[in-house]
Amino acid sequence: MINWLIHIDQQAFLFLNGLHCPFLDTVMFWGTKSLIWLPLFLFLLYLTIRKYRWQTLWILLFTALMVTFSDQLANVFKEWIARPRPSHEPGLTGVNTVNGYSGGMFGFYSGHASTTMAIAVFMIVLLQDRYRFLLPLLLLWAVFMSYTRIYLGVHYPLDILTGMALGAMIGYGTAFLCRISLLRMPLKNKPG
Repeated sequence: MINWLIHIDQQAFLFLNGLHCPFLDTVMFWGTKSLIWLPLFLFLLYLTIRKYRWQTLWILLFTALMVTFSDQLANVFKEWIARPRPSHEPGLTGVNTVNGYSGGMFGFYSGHASTTMAIAVFMIVLLQDRYRFLLPLLLLWAVFMSYTRIYLGVHYPLDILTGMALGAMIGYGTAFLCRISLLRMPLKNKPG
């Protein structure tokens, strides 16, 4: 069963990774970089400040803890599971990489997918009641960021799906704890 799942994962990877063209190489290479998304992060910060005012500082603390936890948990799993990335798999032929980027040795599961989905779910839970457009926007962003990892040849689809699932749980759990802490703050300072 495990060998069959690995085979299916590799075949899905080779198909998705094989959809290359020069324009997409540039888009995917730069799209996976966090700094390129700074305008989105600043926009989310603006919306958070509009809704939560000074409590945004508390939300930023929860965000920093969540991102750190999501990223470090992925690193623990990578070392523990020790599944080579497609770009480092000696028996896998036909892997496309971009600009020589091959990532670290191990890839299960994707920290990019986990952290991106955690941020998306966290912000959706905290802001969706006022800004409904965030749901599709942030989910599309998380899916795009996750797919870039397959396109660049550094993650299998199962790495991505696992990362997204764990990231969604981390994001939801963190938002739940953050909302409880916001509700315990003095009434005059509750979000509007």
